[in-house]
Amino acid sequence: MALHFQSLAELEVLCTHLYIGTDLTQRIEAEKALLELIDSPECLSKCQLLLEQGTTSYAQLLAATCLSKLISRVSPLPIEQRIDIRNYILNYVASQPKLAPFVIQALIQVIAKITKLGWFEVQKDQFVFREIIADVKKFLQGTVEHCIIGVIILSELTQEMNLALSCLVQFASTRRSLFSSPERAKYLGNLIKGVKRILENPQGLSNPGNYHEFCRFLARLKTNYQLGELVMVKEYPEVIRLIANFTITSLQHWEFAPNSVHYLLTLWQRMVASVPFVKSTEPHLLDTYAPEITKAFITSRLESVAIVVRDNLDDPLDDTATVFQQLEQLCTVSRCEYEKTCTLLVQLFDQNAQNYQKLLHSASGITVDMAIQEGRLAWLVYLVGTVVGGRLTYTSTDEHDAMDGELSCRVFQLISLMDTGLPQCSNEKIELAILWFLDQFRKTYVGDQLQRTSKVYARMSEVLGITDDNHVLETFMTKIVTNLKYWGRCEPVISRTLQFLNDLSVGYILLKKLVKIDAVKFMLKNHTSEHFPFLGISDSYSLGDCRCRTTFYTALTRLLMVDLGEDEDEFENFMLPLTVSFETVLQIFNNNFKQEDVKRLLIGLARDLRGIAFALNTKTSYTMLFDWMYPTYIPILQRAVEQWYGEPACTTPILKLMAELMQNRSQRLNFDVSSPNGILLFREASKMICTYGNQILSLGSLSKDQIYPMKLKGISICYSALKSALCGNYVSFGVFKLYGDNHFDNVLQAFVKMLLSVSHSDLLQYRKLSQSYYPLLECLTQDHMSFVTNLEPPVLLYVLTSISEGLSTLDTVVSSSCCTSLDYIVTYLFKHIAKEGRKPLRCREAAQAGQRLLHFMQQNPEVLQQMMSVLMNTIVFEDCRNQWSVSRPLLGLILLNEKYFSELRASLINSQPLPKQEVLAQCFRNLMEGVEQNLSVKNRDRFTQNLSVFRRDVAEALRSDGSTEPCSLDMMS
Repeated sequence: MALHFQSLAELEVLCTHLYIGTDLTQRIEAEKALLELIDSPECLSKCQLLLEQGTTSYAQLLAATCLSKLISRVSPLPIEQRIDIRNYILNYVASQPKLAPFVIQALIQVIAKITKLGWFEVQKDQFVFREIIADVKKFLQGTVEHCIIGVIILSELTQEMNLALSCLVQFASTRRSLFSSPERAKYLGNLIKGVKRILENPQGLSNPGNYHEFCRFLARLKTNYQLGELVMVKEYPEVIRLIANFTITSLQHWEFAPNSVHYLLTLWQRMVASVPFVKSTEPHLLDTYAPEITKAFITSRLESVAIVVRDNLDDPLDDTATVFQQLEQLCTVSRCEYEKTCTLLVQLFDQNAQNYQKLLHSASGITVDMAIQEGRLAWLVYLVGTVVGGRLTYTSTDEHDAMDGELSCRVFQLISLMDTGLPQCSNEKIELAILWFLDQFRKTYVGDQLQRTSKVYARMSEVLGITDDNHVLETFMTKIVTNLKYWGRCEPVISRTLQFLNDLSVGYILLKKLVKIDAVKFMLKNHTSEHFPFLGISDSYSLGDCRCRTTFYTALTRLLMVDLGEDEDEFENFMLPLTVSFETVLQIFNNNFKQEDVKRLLIGLARDLRGIAFALNTKTSYTMLFDWMYPTYIPILQRAVEQWYGEPACTTPILKLMAELMQNRSQRLNFDVSSPNGILLFREASKMICTYGNQILSLGSLSKDQIYPMKLKGISICYSALKSALCGNYVSFGVFKLYGDNHFDNVLQAFVKMLLSVSHSDLLQYRKLSQSYYPLLECLTQDHMSFVTNLEPPVLLYVLTSISEGLSTLDTVVSSSCCTSLDYIVTYLFKHIAKEGRKPLRCREAAQAGQRLLHFMQQNPEVLQQMMSVLMNTIVFEDCRNQWSVSRPLLGLILLNEKYFSELRASLINSQPLPKQEVLAQCFRNLMEGVEQNLSVKNRDRFTQNLSVFRRDVAEALRSDGSTEPCSLDMMS
């Protein structure tokens, strides 16, 4: 058969004989002809002829088959020719996405083979065959048909060489909302096939990067598809088995890629959580595999302890953030087939607790065996707390509650054993695990929603005498007091204990129960270092120690408030330990000795008082505290700030205390009309801010690593305090000027001095500073524009520039605050211009202030123009998350500078292709339709509505495709 003379018709006859012919002789002849065609120099041209002019799908399949065999030959085609073939096929399937599925599959297999064989080949210093990932992304950004082709390519690539994992992760959810049910199922089916092929041939996962990416992909898979959809995929039963085995192996080899375990647990957590919502009759198989995952996690953690101890490795328990994250994921998985998990934990706990007790009574003392046993017990306590906490995430029964009681008994018995041996018998990791368990038990079985008849107390009542949540609360408080007494210098245990106490003290019903407990009554009357060493001071403690004192006094004060009412004597008695400390400070200050002791005392007092102030949310109780502090003790704090301004360990707690005192939370600072307390409090705050502001500037230039802790942090706290005062509504600031009191003017000048010492970049770089400065500026522009207009031109320019730069930040709190400040400024200016020349004499001062601002803007027109440009850019080109806030100042800017707005509009329109220009011009006309030349609320609302439509229409216009020609390459070139 002389193939080089064959016509298209003859080639199609060959296809018929080869693929659907029934005559065996004709098929054999066709196979011989196929081999001759592959060896023929005309092979590529014939393949192209079949693809472009063939009338049947079998013609296209023959071309794909020839190309596959051609590129698989021992002597490869030249690299340029293989690149041309790959690009030709990519363009071919892109231009004809509705080809027969078997044709698309065959052509994609050719692409996958070309990619695999050429993966390490270089042309002009580039791995040219690795560009396939970028090509696939283009498919995944196209139509539904193109998305499906893209996923098929990924699936084939994973079969060939276990690559494209990162692409799978990125596009597992690609435009899934566009898919109809059949297309979505087809898309998902191809994804699952890709997963199956990877798990069946996991060599590519030996690289930690690939392994991590694949774990991420699995987690995303359940995010984007419901369990009910997954179980309908034919390969699901086999894939879920493979994933389970993969997860178990990963858990057993935790040291290989520990950070990837999170993604695997995420997958199982989401699947188990969705079981109640599955409507499909197909089995989900999670009741088979979820208990195996739980068992693997438990046993692998216990087995890791000996390796960690004996090989002196980093202990996973030390990374509490990761531990908590994994346990919170496991809690849902563990409640699936809970009986199996509970039985395993009871067995392991009993065995390890017995071994621990034997070691305690042995004469060998602290040994490696003891360290291993303590590590295992710590893990077991964490795990019991986890599964008990899982009750909140999964459907539970009375039998499950009884199992929780069985497990909880063991931990409460361990607590008793550990505390009996204090201080000699102690282990920090077990204590931290116990606190995790207690908190999980609190969330699950202590609270308003709990039914008092819960079966959890059946076994606990029998073994421990704990019959209900009141008895549990007594156990909790006894444990808290014990920890505070014996673990005073172990910051992690003290901090976690106090956080647990703080969580208990939130909620009125629990507080009413707690104040009846003897341990709580003891704490309220004996909160001294004699009973709780962490409240003491010593030369061996650093100035930064015990930040958790604030948490302690917040919880303690909540407990005090339950029955305090207006009993001032009770409050004085509670404050007695702090009174003694302040009197000690006064004595030391007056005698000028042991300054370090004074620092430590004042740091502790400031933290204690901040905790107390935070919890006092009524006018009566807050007034008691203010009367206790003023005028006797606040001057001591002022003196400390003045003396140790360069030591943030001292100044930060004092400034934070002042900032807390300025907070008018729950209207607690709305003093009686006859009380001067609001003004007195502001005067003290003004003194402290001015003292700190003036002194801190004397430090001069600071290094990059020192500027925030030494200076900017204190400035941010001062700004936060001033903002609370300005918007607290408990001070009439006009009074100060009326009576010649300069405290208000002084603090505003201190604000300016501190501001000018900060660069614009630092304002935005340090989040706490930006989130205190910009809300403060918002208050100033809202109620104190006379101060703003009186600023020197360089200062005003600095402020306006800070607003301009803040408008484009990604922090919506900052950008929204900037929009509001700008709106106040623009509105003030607009109203001044509207009323210019019509002001009566009595308003002359206000007119002069407006004239100063107008003059500044006329001298610096680029300031408002730049901000208009930023806002328009945000609306048109960016993901604007605070559109309402942006719209408010934008209208004022447009009305003040219509000429510049016209220039912006023309610039945007002219930058686009001609077909789009008229569309954009209409968008701008619609934007101002019905908008009047004023800033009334009604007019603003109309503009805001128009702007929303404008943003949508412009986005559609800019996104619409132009008339670009599709790319085409000839594989014969």
